[in-house]
Amino acid sequence: MAGFGWKLHGDGKTLMPGEIVKPDERLSWTRTIGLGAQHVVSMIGACFVAPVLMGLNPNLALMASGVATVLFLLMTRGRVPSYLGSSLSFVGVSAVIGSRGGDVGTLTGALLVVGLALTACGVAVQLLGAQVIHAVLPPPVTGAVVMLIGFNLAPVTASTYWPQDQWTALAVMLFTGLALVVLRGFWSRIAIFLGLLFGYVLSWVLDRTAGVIHSVDGSGKVTDHWRIDFSGVEQADWIGLPSFHGPSFEWSAILVALPVLVALIAENAGHVKAVGEMTGDSLDDKMGSAISADGLATVLSTSVGGPATTTYAENIGVMAATRVYSTAAYWAASAFALLFGLCPKFGAVVAAIPGGVLGGITVILYGMIGLLGAQIWVRNKVDFAQPLNLVPIAAGVIVGIGGVSLKISDNFELSGIALGTLVVLTGYHALRWLSNAASRRGAPLLDGGTTTYDDAK
Repeated sequence: MAGFGWKLHGDGKTLMPGEIVKPDERLSWTRTIGLGAQHVVSMIGACFVAPVLMGLNPNLALMASGVATVLFLLMTRGRVPSYLGSSLSFVGVSAVIGSRGGDVGTLTGALLVVGLALTACGVAVQLLGAQVIHAVLPPPVTGAVVMLIGFNLAPVTASTYWPQDQWTALAVMLFTGLALVVLRGFWSRIAIFLGLLFGYVLSWVLDRTAGVIHSVDGSGKVTDHWRIDFSGVEQADWIGLPSFHGPSFEWSAILVALPVLVALIAENAGHVKAVGEMTGDSLDDKMGSAISADGLATVLSTSVGGPATTTYAENIGVMAATRVYSTAAYWAASAFALLFGLCPKFGAVVAAIPGGVLGGITVILYGMIGLLGAQIWVRNKVDFAQPLNLVPIAAGVIVGIGGVSLKISDNFELSGIALGTLVVLTGYHALRWLSNAASRRGAPLLDGGTTTYDDAK
């Protein structure tokens, strides 16, 4: 079966300097299981932060990540070593849907539709070739959408998490920033997780030394309350299945979530490219399969109440550090994730993370997501002296981050990420077509010349 049949690398115990373990190889099973545990530790912070921020069950998210990774490995026939965890790209979507009265069923329904769309895109890429991604989603567009997804989250931190405990939030922000900058190697890759642990311990200490805090709670009411509520932890069982729920579908929620499709395609394509470069095996022929696998994994997860999934850069970092690309380690990681998912008490501990701690984490995390968009522009040398790049992106970013809305009817309007993405995507391609048409007539539409995809790269 695809994904099985690993060859033992050497004696399975030692690696010479610069030596790599290929995806179809493995070390001894003891070392392979240990590497699987390391992959879980590296991804677990982001994997449970995402569902907590979206109001979803962290145990179910961990269990879904294990199943999603197995599905991914099977669909890519063991050639693309990667871990699929909870996607942070939808945190802003969840906030918007929640502000409009949607519940977790509405959220997971919207995410399920995005998963179906992502699957269809993967099939198209498999049939037409990887170049179709570059044609439809050039770097100027992709960078802008990723930036919208991150910076659109700023009000969530400012109005929801930070006010719950501003001093703890400030301390967590400083600690996490220090950890990201000062720590090296593996520890720097779990800096967000370390920040959560630091904030958790700090909140516990403050509860016992300073007493209750007078501030807004998770519901937005100003009350006297403890920073950490362990009642859910005490009631949770040690072993049991996570709670499941079915999705519900609303067009308004679906339209808010669909723009994230751009970021997911770009993310998957980038990760496949990165893994191909590390292993020395061109994986362009598997790019469509990888995107489809992520889409189907998202459909599977959201159909039972879990979050959307995506390939994790944290695990790619682990491979870069260890030079072990064996997919056997990912099968081991999947098994660990499934076991964690069967411990409700673990999920209750995660769910008890104080709002102030999340405030300090999200200040950095949301900003980092937004700046990934700028990183896409820098790496691809996007020239904003070209009006074709500047005009649609400038308009789309302001529309998306500023919360501009466009009322279509009494029951339907576009705003935020959805409207900003629409402006960027349609604006860029429409202006590019008009500019090229004008150039052929000898009268360029945009001063400063036109920009092809190759120029943008």
